[in-house]
Amino acid sequence: MSSATSTTAADRPQARPTQAWWACGLAVHERGTAPGDPATGAGKPAWAEVTERAVERARFALVGEVEWRAGFAELLAPFADLAAERVSAAAGADVDAAAVAGGVRAELSRRLVAIAARTLVTELHRLRAEGALDGADGAARFQDFLRRTGTPDGLAGLFGRYPVLARLLAQAASSTAAATAELLGRLAADRADLVAALLGGTDPGRAVAVVASRGDRHAGGRSVAFVEFADGRSVVYKPQDLTPHVRFAGLLSTLGGDGLFPGTAAVLARPGYGWTEFITAAPLADRAAADRFHHRQGALLAVLHAVRATDVHYENLIARGDEPVLVDIETLFQPALSAAGSGDPAADALAESVHRTALLPVTFVGEQGVADLSGTGGDAGASPATVVDWLDAGTDRMRLTRRPATMAAAANRPVLDGAPVDPAAHEAALLAGFRAGYDRLVRGRAALVEFLRGCADVAVRVVVRPTWVYSTLLDETTHPDLLADAAARDSALTVLHQGRVGHPLLEQFLAHELTDLWAGDVPLFTAVAGTGELRAAGGAVLPVPLPLTGLAAALETADRLGAVDRRDQEWVISASLATRGAAEGHPQAPALSGPAEGAAGLPDELLAAASGIADRIVAGGIAAGGRVNWLGLEAVEDRHWLVMPLGAGLGSGHLGVALFLAQLAEVTGIGRYADQARAATAGAPAFVAALATRPDLVAAIGPGGLHGLGGIAYGLTRLGALLDAPELTDAAATAAGLAAAAATAGSEPGWAGGLAGGLAALTAVHAELGLAEAAAGARRCADLLVEHPGVDGGGFADGAAGVGYALVQHGPDDAHRGAGRHLLATAARGGDGADLPAGWCRGAAGFALARAAAPVSSRLDPPAAFAGGPVRRDLSLCHGELGTTEVLAALAGAADRTSATATALRKRTGLVLGTLRRHGPLCGVPGEVTTPGLLTGLAGIGHGLLRLAAPKRVPSVLLLQKTPA
Repeated sequence: MSSATSTTAADRPQARPTQAWWACGLAVHERGTAPGDPATGAGKPAWAEVTERAVERARFALVGEVEWRAGFAELLAPFADLAAERVSAAAGADVDAAAVAGGVRAELSRRLVAIAARTLVTELHRLRAEGALDGADGAARFQDFLRRTGTPDGLAGLFGRYPVLARLLAQAASSTAAATAELLGRLAADRADLVAALLGGTDPGRAVAVVASRGDRHAGGRSVAFVEFADGRSVVYKPQDLTPHVRFAGLLSTLGGDGLFPGTAAVLARPGYGWTEFITAAPLADRAAADRFHHRQGALLAVLHAVRATDVHYENLIARGDEPVLVDIETLFQPALSAAGSGDPAADALAESVHRTALLPVTFVGEQGVADLSGTGGDAGASPATVVDWLDAGTDRMRLTRRPATMAAAANRPVLDGAPVDPAAHEAALLAGFRAGYDRLVRGRAALVEFLRGCADVAVRVVVRPTWVYSTLLDETTHPDLLADAAARDSALTVLHQGRVGHPLLEQFLAHELTDLWAGDVPLFTAVAGTGELRAAGGAVLPVPLPLTGLAAALETADRLGAVDRRDQEWVISASLATRGAAEGHPQAPALSGPAEGAAGLPDELLAAASGIADRIVAGGIAAGGRVNWLGLEAVEDRHWLVMPLGAGLGSGHLGVALFLAQLAEVTGIGRYADQARAATAGAPAFVAALATRPDLVAAIGPGGLHGLGGIAYGLTRLGALLDAPELTDAAATAAGLAAAAATAGSEPGWAGGLAGGLAALTAVHAELGLAEAAAGARRCADLLVEHPGVDGGGFADGAAGVGYALVQHGPDDAHRGAGRHLLATAARGGDGADLPAGWCRGAAGFALARAAAPVSSRLDPPAAFAGGPVRRDLSLCHGELGTTEVLAALAGAADRTSATATALRKRTGLVLGTLRRHGPLCGVPGEVTTPGLLTGLAGIGHGLLRLAAPKRVPSVLLLQKTPA
């Protein structure tokens, strides 16, 4: 690389004797074939030419102490200057060239610093270690580093060591300049039409700024941008085909102009790009306007569902008073990337539902927590992601750290009295709007189908991966270890190959993804709605088309519109809204209003109630390919509630639902419940066999009795017997071995997810099947519990009560049982649980159950403590009323029917039946959403009723009991 000043050979970085400085900046797929490869003799790549021009301009002109960001920007200023000069040259008479170029230069400088910062700090550390920096302190030595590096020789040395960094910087500068110049040319060509179509016919004056949006860059650095004019007005530039926007706006207009649907931004479409009206957020006038906003949002959701839209996240909506205005409409007609589906009918149904649109709450879980990034989310505050920051910045000790990111307030949420309105508080309005919009689509189905068929030629964006995957890769591959040789960066990017190689449709995206990422772009793919023809960002046609076209998928959705589908979508809406702000895995439900009354139920009445619950479960099952599964609301990591297909577990998965149905079939003789249980467990043997090949997953799942492999082994054992299904019994044996393997010193101790539950479950499996590995696994769990350093909390599900109970009831010898009694005695001295809610999982009922196993001194009378309180709006097993009755039933046991506990059980049973009649099966999840699972949903309510009806025939699933003799 040439230099404008001379240095000695000792000072100059040593050149590679056989190749140009930039050769290692070529990606592996470019070497030997690219025009810039030295082996071809075809000359330098364009980015190397730009770098050399920038190096020749290097002059660190700042004096005095310089803030670190400004200093790094000054080092890289030659790249920004080259881009600004090109932008200025492209500006026409209607553009303030200096202002626009200056704004582009400032924004580009921030990007260049972000790309180069880690490498510059690495160089700073190298020079400090070599003693090459002058200065009395760290700040002075940092300033010396800036001055040394900000010379032609300094930059030449830097880029000689890190040619990939030179490439990234040069590409960013060149693509920014080219994309902005293209925008300015289009602005000049379209100005008159822009004024007429989007600016009310009044000339806005010269363009004074071009501000790139926070969105992604595609196809050569192109991105959405805001063009600001001298009079303060703006328009939005979109370097993409706006035909989907035009067609969608036309559909809303066709469906009716009576205010049911919101408006859309006005648009001026051009081939391959276009301009849209700049929508300004506006607050709500009053509370009634908040309901109107959400009513329109619900109607909009119905249409988005019908046209198979997706990616309607918080940045794609603007709340303009009582209208949710959709400002980005490029992802209509989204097809599935696999014709065969996932193999799970519930997962496929969720993917086909309104959940797909991302307008409803979508929880993103990251290192720092959770955030709702949906069209109804975008809450200001903490972000789940982290961002790079610097400790001791501006000194030679400067080093990288990470801190939680923050999210600014988005413009998609309506604002009333200065505060964003929570969509969950307007669920009724949103549901009413959805029904109105949905019913209008049904009535106008012919017009909808005509619209869909008229969109056969429309090209829409196809989302083949979440955009954050690409953005994260672009950021993380600026690490200096990957910038000395492009082969290292190529190796890091091979993470994209996981799960794609060997799948022709998915594998064909890889080469284009890598090309785009090397260009600094987020990969972009489009498909023609009617043909499924796929294209990459550069226009190349991919050889394998979509297995199902977007148009065909939308027509299938239109054909499904009806009462059943609407009911299913309304459940997804309610369940999704319930996830907002619900961060407690064991919510305490409020007490019921009004008197708590009810007569103790007879067995037939309890069986009828359990059968009614089962009928609801069967009706909600989603069947395909010989399997059935359900959608439910599930607490992930006991903190975050998500709408999910049920997994394979006992406590919250389809195994628990199947166990209830099979047990009910055994008691009542009703065959359809057993048939549903068989369909729910059809994939269980294959699932367990697959787990046996994945020790990493076995360790992650753990041995737990309700949420782990112990529960899976227990459930399959019971189901094998109830359904006379030897394949399930065989799978249970395998699962028992896996549960034993999952029990390690690092396992959590609790009942639901850890060693205590594993001990109980494997003991029951051994009693049923006589498996030596189950007995050995149970002893291993018991030994590890005794050695465990401590148990947090006193609850039954995950605390000392459950651990002590497991050791006392199932410990293999006196030493284990004695350790359990000691643990329970210690927990009792810490408190009786009298101040806790009544529930089983973390409440007084679980305390009382554990203490009954190993009586300890207590001033607490169990029935009075947790059976005499108010009836709550929660009938679940986990933390609701049927968990309380389960404990009462266990405590009553062989007690006399006149005992206080038996009396409390009969009274509480009557209250449960009375609540069920008046309010239905209230589940223990946020929003009282009906969910099918065992611990918090319908299956657990049904099981609790069944236990009360036939306690001698139905073992307690909460306590992982073996089959009654």
